[in-house]
Amino acid sequence: MPGLETLRVTFEEIAWIKAAAPAVWFAAIFAAERVAAAVPAQAFSRRIVTNGAFWVLLWIVSPLIGLPLTAYAAAHPLWVREGAFASWPFWAVDFVILDCWAYWLHRACHETPLWRLHAPHHLDEHLDSTSAGRFHPGEMVFSALIRMPLIMALAIPFAHVIVFDAILFAASIFHHSNLRLAPAFERKLSRIVVTPSIHWVHHHAIRRDTDSNYAAILSLWDRLFASRSPTTRTTGMKIGVEGLPERPLGALLVAPFRGRLR
Repeated sequence: MPGLETLRVTFEEIAWIKAAAPAVWFAAIFAAERVAAAVPAQAFSRRIVTNGAFWVLLWIVSPLIGLPLTAYAAAHPLWVREGAFASWPFWAVDFVILDCWAYWLHRACHETPLWRLHAPHHLDEHLDSTSAGRFHPGEMVFSALIRMPLIMALAIPFAHVIVFDAILFAASIFHHSNLRLAPAFERKLSRIVVTPSIHWVHHHAIRRDTDSNYAAILSLWDRLFASRSPTTRTTGMKIGVEGLPERPLGALLVAPFRGRLR
């Protein structure tokens, strides 16, 4: 089977698909978590408006900056894939590599000064599917830039990165969601992928929990690299950053450049 990189699609079509596919998934999860909420769902509030504004920024920054940077890196590989490396099944290897990279980048965002860019995401005091798009534009640009050497060094095809990114965003919508799952089902699922019960602990307003559970798609990374929190999610768990309150949109946008974030 040929790789997805052989499909004749335009850059604009790729940008549209990358935005539209997660939007459909988001709409489904957003509706489901209001029917089967793990904790009482919030009515329309300021945080929904704030998170919505971050989603708009995401849809602007991704096609204008993120996608072009990724496309440039994929178009300038340091070597040419041949044989098995050029086949579609090798996408699974690229997927695992990119997911491991996402784990380490996320961990760096907590354990280095990159926290200042990442903190606006954690200042949300409630979690639902809208939290998945609440990332500072500076973090989005930095993430695309810092991933370029990896894509070039491993000659990862553009299509492989785009498929991974679409799955990553869908996973983020899912594990940030306020969706109530059957406990037995979620326990089994969490052995493979990150579920809300895992990621909500990461958003617990206790720093030792905030600085844990970094995995994005596959849940194995936290077990492998000893960053899994022993804390069990509870419905009364306080969400946010320990000792800091939520902030309005303008303050969140300037937060990386001023004020205390720890």
